[in-house]
Amino acid sequence: MSSHKEPSFRQSVDLMFNRAVALMDLPPGLEEKIRVCNATYTVRFGVRLRGHIKTFVGYRSVHSEHMEPVKGGIRYSLGVNQDEVEALAALMTYKCALVEAPFGGSKGGLCIDPREYDEHELEQITRRFAYELAKRDLINPSQNVPAPDMGTGEREMAWIADQYARMNTTDINARACVTGKPIGAGGIAGRVEATGRGVQYALREFFRHPEGVKKAGLTGKLDGKRVIVQGLGNVGYHAAKFLSEEDGAKITGIIERDGALLDDNGIDVEAVHQWIVKHGGLTGYPDALHVAEGAEVLQNECDILIPAALEGVINMANAAGIKAAMIIEAANGPVTAGADDILREKGVVIIPDLYANAGGVTVSYFEWVKNLSHIRFGRLQRRQEEARHQLVVDELERLDKYLGDAWTMTPDFKEKYLRGADELELVRSGLDDTMREAYQSMHEVWHSREDVPDLRMAGYLVAIDRVARSYRAKGL
Repeated sequence: MSSHKEPSFRQSVDLMFNRAVALMDLPPGLEEKIRVCNATYTVRFGVRLRGHIKTFVGYRSVHSEHMEPVKGGIRYSLGVNQDEVEALAALMTYKCALVEAPFGGSKGGLCIDPREYDEHELEQITRRFAYELAKRDLINPSQNVPAPDMGTGEREMAWIADQYARMNTTDINARACVTGKPIGAGGIAGRVEATGRGVQYALREFFRHPEGVKKAGLTGKLDGKRVIVQGLGNVGYHAAKFLSEEDGAKITGIIERDGALLDDNGIDVEAVHQWIVKHGGLTGYPDALHVAEGAEVLQNECDILIPAALEGVINMANAAGIKAAMIIEAANGPVTAGADDILREKGVVIIPDLYANAGGVTVSYFEWVKNLSHIRFGRLQRRQEEARHQLVVDELERLDKYLGDAWTMTPDFKEKYLRGADELELVRSGLDDTMREAYQSMHEVWHSREDVPDLRMAGYLVAIDRVARSYRAKGL
């Protein structure tokens, strides 16, 4: 394979799709219907900035409408192009199907470096982009629902939601036109960290199944596992933070644009994050060894490698040197199809992107449901739940008095048991359940079929089968 040309991101997605459908018994017409991207809209619009009109190029691609609305993020990056957006839209289709979020796949992008513009300028650009998409129903609560992606966040989503509401003053569900909004603008608790939290839940579920852990050449649980994270943006930061603080993993390496940090004893993720916020990069961070060539650290020894930034960082040029026992794809497409072959032969277990980073779209689904129902999660049942628990505690306290020293309640039991679940706890519960169910559906295929070599193939098989069933139900 090493003599072959490196496949592009788009080609990688198509290759993985083709490998999966080769093991399925789909009619050729249906196979083609699922594979192709339905539509891509290219928009070129002008915005007056600093005394001149600047023209921007943006895209919104719809891969599959087997379910509507379609769902997918909007990214701001100079690397945005039609091929990338269409590949990401296809990945969204399979991702939503795998985690059973009732959406088709879509994706958007604007060819822009957001760091070149101040906040007011970015707002002008974002609102105009939103206007161009919304007037063609490419932003709409029932047809196409964007979310944040690389280079965008809560702020941009709030601008898009407000722009849509201004254009659709009588749409009572206007807030549901986009997810990833701030709490005060119709967002949901837990959305910011959702993708990173999903990576954590995915790893927890992986380590509950001894067969997979054994295939990776590992033992035990997450506690003490050495982790290298590439990209300390929103996803990488939250994944590393939760794994180190809650699961006992050791973050031994952090790779960023300006190099990497190394410490075999573990790096303080929060301290590094604060340093990056203040100084714009890793350079000068005092409490770990700084390595100028960050990409080389991808090949350092570790138990778990988390690529959480761009596509194609693990490719045919460096795959042979990867020493990680397992890789979890927190980014979209960080391992090329060529590298995937090399790593599989080496025995590296990969938890694929269409599952690993699905926490974002899962919690986006919860936010969309919240916006359509016009009530926050937990508002109706929380106090009733507490009142029912109070009955149990009252009875236990009566027994406590009756039995004396022979039996007493654990000191903090009462406080914990009495507290009803708020929105954040319900979101985390829903995300945990989703990640468990999705992994189990992949795991079953992976371990029950000899012709399925890895989790990626298993994930594609599960997802494509669900999309096919949706189309069949429509009469196709």
